[in-house]
Amino acid sequence: MKQTLKPSRILLGWLAGLTAVALIVGVLSALGVDLAPSLPGVCWGFLLALVVLGVLDALKLSRVPSPKVLRQLPGSLALGRWSEIRIILTHDLGHALTLQVFDHVPDGLSFENLPQQITVAPGEQGQLGYRLRPLSRGHFQFEQCEVSLPSTLRLWTSRRYLPLLDAPRVYPDFAHLYGGQLLAVDNWLSQMGVRQRQRRGMGLEFHQLREFREGDSLRQIDWKATARQRTPIAREYEDERDQQIVFMLDCGRRMRSQDGDLAHFDHALNACLLLSYVALRQGDAVGFSTFAGEQDRYLAPIKGSGQLNVLLNHVYDLKSTQRAADYSVAVQSLLTRQKRRALVVLVTNLRDEDDEQLLGAVKQLSRAHRLLVVSLREELLDKVRQTPVQTWQDALTYCGTVDFLNARATLHERLIAHGIPVLDARPAELGAELVSRYLGWKKAGTL
Repeated sequence: MKQTLKPSRILLGWLAGLTAVALIVGVLSALGVDLAPSLPGVCWGFLLALVVLGVLDALKLSRVPSPKVLRQLPGSLALGRWSEIRIILTHDLGHALTLQVFDHVPDGLSFENLPQQITVAPGEQGQLGYRLRPLSRGHFQFEQCEVSLPSTLRLWTSRRYLPLLDAPRVYPDFAHLYGGQLLAVDNWLSQMGVRQRQRRGMGLEFHQLREFREGDSLRQIDWKATARQRTPIAREYEDERDQQIVFMLDCGRRMRSQDGDLAHFDHALNACLLLSYVALRQGDAVGFSTFAGEQDRYLAPIKGSGQLNVLLNHVYDLKSTQRAADYSVAVQSLLTRQKRRALVVLVTNLRDEDDEQLLGAVKQLSRAHRLLVVSLREELLDKVRQTPVQTWQDALTYCGTVDFLNARATLHERLIAHGIPVLDARPAELGAELVSRYLGWKKAGTL
């Protein structure tokens, strides 16, 4: 434990007063004004008494045992969400103790309501709370809590730096789904605008034969069974549920753009986790792969509700970097690891300069897997395109934006022409659109 003594305002006030009196006496003596002969002695006596009291007060304060401090943190913190942190204090003194508490919060976490003052009665617990809001994901380390104790005569304040270790993890903002803390996922998806398009009997897995009904497709007719029964018989299929989904997440510099409180990278990560949750509930296996990061990661697709917890712990500390995305290397790495055919969701921010390299890489990937290319579109570009042009500078900005959007749209069209689906979405809407595309393919049996 580290400790520093700081003079209080009372002690500084006494010192300032005695200094002022000494200056006045010195000035008056220099001007030849007659003063009481005992006045200088009285001043020195007051100063000596103050020094003695200050030393005794400081010695007594240094021997006062530090209070016991306990910090209560949630099991996990969600990015951008406020959480309540509790500080519990106890002491062994026989009188009430007034403390000022300041928790040393790591960089990357914002806080409110610190420092705070609290009076703790003997034999009782004192509690105070403050709010904490993570600004970035990852692993954080709380190391100490600062407690200030006043001396008996209030001449000194002792700052005690008490070791108090905690290591919380900040996860993507997925707490409203994870663990069932809010409504069921179906209701939540409905609020987001996600709709499951009901389409009977168009999956890939055969279920049963039944009589032909109004609304069935002619392709569902089983002609051999129809000939035997002499009435139209249709094949009914159920949704194929044993699929594999692998996310390829770009961790490079293009994902560092900011829209609102979150970067594109965090929006993309949240959307991937949302689709993971939905896909795992549908019985599919979900895996994860990253590229252009500090260290590329891979998690093999696994089914089951426990996979979501594995995913969260696998990606909670991912960071975007300044590296450029190399799609060819990323695709080769995934093809080496993922042998079974899967739905690969490539999440990135496409630019016109990606044309040749990207096209060759995704064509190679699409030969082995079903591929969906997701391109995040900056909201600022849409705002600029809708802003009235009033000045010459506005015209240049508008033309540059439209030219950039047209070039990117051309790239999207070229990918689509080669049979590669593209989802162009704004970051805030990515989760809903990604889930809608997945559910649509799932119902249509085209995964």
